[in-house]
Amino acid sequence: MANAAVVPIPDGGVLVVSPSSALREKVRRSLHDRPWLIQEVSGGADALVKLESGDWQLLFLDRRLPDLDAEEVIQIIKVRFPGIEVVMLDSDGGPIPQFSSHGTHLRSWLRCTRQSSEAAQDEPPGPHLLTKLEPTSTEVSPLPGMIGNSDRMRHLYKLARLVAPRSTTVLILGATGTGKELVARAIHQLSSRSGGAFVVVNCAAIPETLLESELFGYSRGAFTGAVQSYGGRIHAAQGGTLFLDEIGELPLSLQAKLLRFMEQKEVQRLGSSDPIRVDVRVLAATNASLERQVEEGRFRQDLYYRLSAFPLELPALAERREDIVSLAQHFLRLTGSGGRAISPALSEEAVRRLETHSWPGNVRELQQVMERATILAEGADRIRGQHLYFSPVSRTRPTEEKSAERRPI
Repeated sequence: MANAAVVPIPDGGVLVVSPSSALREKVRRSLHDRPWLIQEVSGGADALVKLESGDWQLLFLDRRLPDLDAEEVIQIIKVRFPGIEVVMLDSDGGPIPQFSSHGTHLRSWLRCTRQSSEAAQDEPPGPHLLTKLEPTSTEVSPLPGMIGNSDRMRHLYKLARLVAPRSTTVLILGATGTGKELVARAIHQLSSRSGGAFVVVNCAAIPETLLESELFGYSRGAFTGAVQSYGGRIHAAQGGTLFLDEIGELPLSLQAKLLRFMEQKEVQRLGSSDPIRVDVRVLAATNASLERQVEEGRFRQDLYYRLSAFPLELPALAERREDIVSLAQHFLRLTGSGGRAISPALSEEAVRRLETHSWPGNVRELQQVMERATILAEGADRIRGQHLYFSPVSRTRPTEEKSAERRPI
């Protein structure tokens, strides 16, 4: 049996995701334990990390995960790893299909299951193996402090609400001015840590020579001027959330120490050899490509995988044009209306100009434009096109109202 010829699965391996070791072993036995690359993890977040770091063809996914919702994991996989075949496992029991050691037999089984699933899409899912999920509801409330009801934002709200109650590390991606800190604050507010501190560290704003002591703290006498001990920002977030903004600017020299904190849940102050246990959830944000920085050797790969357990991508304002008017009206209300009870309305010309502008500065630019417009309107009951001032940089070219395709979050 050991000498039997075996054809590996082409172009990748098999990942089995389930909190049940018995179920994982059952799947492994069904694959005859041949020299396919078969790896196992117990949760959805670990599965996403594995998918980022390897070449996979087939994923067995338990419907009942301890950390993430399996349906949302499927949505992420469809977007980020479209070439991976996914087989849903029902942990209530039922037979696991027995695959031969030849990839052609496996492909044949997958083709049959897809055809069966498509033929029975109007029927309730079976009790054993599921390859098609029921559509999810599009009704979801905006995150606290956020405005917008576009498809991209609704999907973002749903993913953020899904991950908020858990301790999973979240990496928030998006261009400058899209609202990454708002998302981080909303996740904290919706979590069980909402009663704890929300501590923000802008990794680009603190000099490299001071960043280590700011993050990890220091003991009295650790250096000249250290007349008393300082706990550091990480310790200040005890029981709460630490938000690392502009994480791509974190010096390489500190990345190993941050990784150790995230893995060991302990910090070591400068000038002290005693580790201090901490209970802190980490959220991070960047407008840079960490993947490119990893390739260039400027960001640790292991830290990148640890941070990106659950990535959330904020769309640029130009990619959610249906939200522009509601955002503009919100900012008009915020900036006041000259002491009147009702804030000024937007004229048709103003709406047209807002909806066709390129918005390189995203939501932050829109807020500034509306604040200026309120001042220029001088108490008028309507904001007109002449009241809208766009900086020369952002006037370079208008953006089409909709591109041919939008990459979902």
